Amino acid sequence: MKIRIGNGYDIHQLAPERDLILGGVNIPHSLGLLGHSDADVLTHAIMDALLGALSLGDIGHYFPPSDPQWKNADSLVLLKQVYQLIESKGWEIGNIDSVVIAERPKLKPYIERMRDRLSEVLQVNPEQIGVKATTHEKLDAVGREEGIAAYAVALLVKKEANGEQ
Repeated sequence: MKIRIGNGYDIHQLAPERDLILGGVNIPHSLGLLGHSDADVLTHAIMDALLGALSLGDIGHYFPPSDPQWKNADSLVLLKQVYQLIESKGWEIGNIDSVVIAERPKLKPYIERMRDRLSEVLQVNPEQIGVKATTHEKLDAVGREEGIAAYAVALLVKKEANGEQ
């Protein structure tokens, strides 16, 4: 099979005295995401989508929260390791599409920077990464501003032995 698709999901609780980091971008807000690493739900969902496309498990397998070396880790550093694993298996990214669900803050002003940061780490054109934002219309925990969630889908393409598709 020359293409593989994976999906990913992540959610983290909002908490005071934490930075709000999404797609590697620090976004000004009174609350940040609580987690063992920087809790970047967008980057975590993308990592799970990439790993899932090749049946390689999830990020908890590679970066378990029980391991102190990942405490406050920059999720873009973790994403780079996942990308290197995907590449070592002979695959490259076709595209990624994602959505972040948050009531506040409004994310539109930061989406282009998120795409740029993610594409730099993944060594793809920003046009290969879709990042959208929506709300939950005040429904459920995300709608009540208790957390932020993200979904991602990744398409991987098998590299040919001679480098051509």
